[in-house]
Amino acid sequence: MNQILWIAIGGAIGAVLRYLMVMGVANLFPFDFPLPTLLVNVIGSFAIGAIFAACSGVNNFMDTIKPFVIIGLLGGFTTFSSYSMETIILIQKSEIFRAFSYIILSNVVGISAAWIGFKMFEA
Repeated sequence: MNQILWIAIGGAIGAVLRYLMVMGVANLFPFDFPLPTLLVNVIGSFAIGAIFAACSGVNNFMDTIKPFVIIGLLGGFTTFSSYSMETIILIQKSEIFRAFSYIILSNVVGISAAWIGFKMFEA
């Protein structure tokens, strides 16, 4: 139950940080391009890679740091970071076909699901 509480706290913080960053970037750069989301995803991907690498040798990483920072904070900030790290892990394991299958399926199926959901419920 303790891990769930840490995940919830981290997720709440991450979601608020995402909102603040998206609003701030959108106000600074009012382009007709999803730059705020792109920046959030890139920063989240960098952060998950850096934290995962820096903390992988920490004894209680899975019990303390991962639930709060990786699952909660970065999960609330962006789920793209988890997708990025999982792809890197597959590549590190030399599972290149699985990595690229994951990339293709995640993008094609994810975007298709969003399109289908949109079409099903658009006014």
